[in-house]
Amino acid sequence: MSTREYDLVVIGAGPVGENVADRAVRGGLSVAIVESELVGGECSYWACMPSKALLRAPAALRAARDVAGAAEAVTGGVDVAAVLARRDRIVHEWQDTSQVDWLQGAGIDLIRGFGRVTAEREVSVEAADGTVTVLRARHAVAVCTGSAALIPDIDGLVDAAPWTSREATAVRDVPASLVILGGGVVAVEMATAFVALGSTVTVIARSGLLGGMEEIAGEAVAASLRAAGATLRTGAQATRVERAEDGVTVTLADGAVVQAEEILVATGRVPRTSGIGLDVVGLEDGGWIDVDDTLRVRGSEWLYAAGDVTHRALLTHQGKYQARIAGDVIARRARGEDLDTQAWGRHAAMADHSAVPQVVFADPEVAAVGATAASARADGLDVTVIDYDLSWIAGASTHSDRFEGTARAVIDDARGVLVGATFVGPDTAELLHAATIAIVGEVPLHRLWHAVPAYPTISEVWLRWLEEYGL
Repeated sequence: MSTREYDLVVIGAGPVGENVADRAVRGGLSVAIVESELVGGECSYWACMPSKALLRAPAALRAARDVAGAAEAVTGGVDVAAVLARRDRIVHEWQDTSQVDWLQGAGIDLIRGFGRVTAEREVSVEAADGTVTVLRARHAVAVCTGSAALIPDIDGLVDAAPWTSREATAVRDVPASLVILGGGVVAVEMATAFVALGSTVTVIARSGLLGGMEEIAGEAVAASLRAAGATLRTGAQATRVERAEDGVTVTLADGAVVQAEEILVATGRVPRTSGIGLDVVGLEDGGWIDVDDTLRVRGSEWLYAAGDVTHRALLTHQGKYQARIAGDVIARRARGEDLDTQAWGRHAAMADHSAVPQVVFADPEVAAVGATAASARADGLDVTVIDYDLSWIAGASTHSDRFEGTARAVIDDARGVLVGATFVGPDTAELLHAATIAIVGEVPLHRLWHAVPAYPTISEVWLRWLEEYGL
């Protein structure tokens, strides 16, 4: 057993851990980062990057088919082998050499193995060969271990060896049929991908699709999936799963039976905090970690957490935002410097509360930020909700011959500012950041009136919203 000492020890070398470490090193600290799998984490190899690689070719093909002149050149469906080969290139064949090189270039020491907190400011790392290295932190330990797929308590499900998002995004042989449990982002994105790759897809969701987002999003995605050939069983609940040599059988609460070659579980996430020593510092083993807006664990002077484990916003970009703040905060506290923790201050993760952007890469694309109409009203705001048909905009007619979509604005009437926006339609993700800026900046609508959208672009929806509001 060997012992090393650093200013900061980070557990987890996904994008969140990498950013905590990088910002702390930039702040003058020595940093070790601990990883038991691949440097780059879930997003790089089993989530964001491979899933979007699977979705991109079908989306490009749909876009071409919707524009005369390009449509005539489309003579077939997606080339499955080419899609999977491109996915493999994007995930670097599940090799993390380039990520390790980046760590070394950034001055961050990588310790391979499973890390667990064993005492105050101490992390013990057990390598694959059983060797243990003890890392002592002079200032802080940051937990950035992410989340894993939740496997619900359904009779026979575990024994059926279900896919999670990892197996789905790393697929080698596309199944002839696939049943998906869940109606959230992973469920609809994988349903979109596997329908395009040739699978017969059945989605079983206890409620509608994309719960928590505006209803216009789930309704549009559901209609598109049905049109593409998927079967949606909403308001349904699986009670038993059985696997045989020829596939799986799912029994529903109403007695109906669904059969498929494979089953994918996409019913939520759990924190990857089991066995990492949280109980040593008085926290729940395997539980979510509660932090303040500086990402420090409440009640601790030295323990921090960022990313999915905080349960604030389970999104890579939001985790990296938290990580940048955490790394800066740890470095400044180590140097004895003051923090800017006021509302929207440099060292407070305020966006987690009211300005979280998210894109669902389904068909149609969904992009949303801030409050929904329902959540805004639940928070006591008097709001005006404006829905605008994007097909009425000139830029939409040049973008596609069959453009369908809706843009919803949620406006706080008392302050005259945008508090929520949802865009549903082709390529609407690129509209999202302007809405994020408007919400974070609390830009008054009367000032947005002078932000003139270029013509003919779909961004002209901003002008239409303002006109509908009465400006």
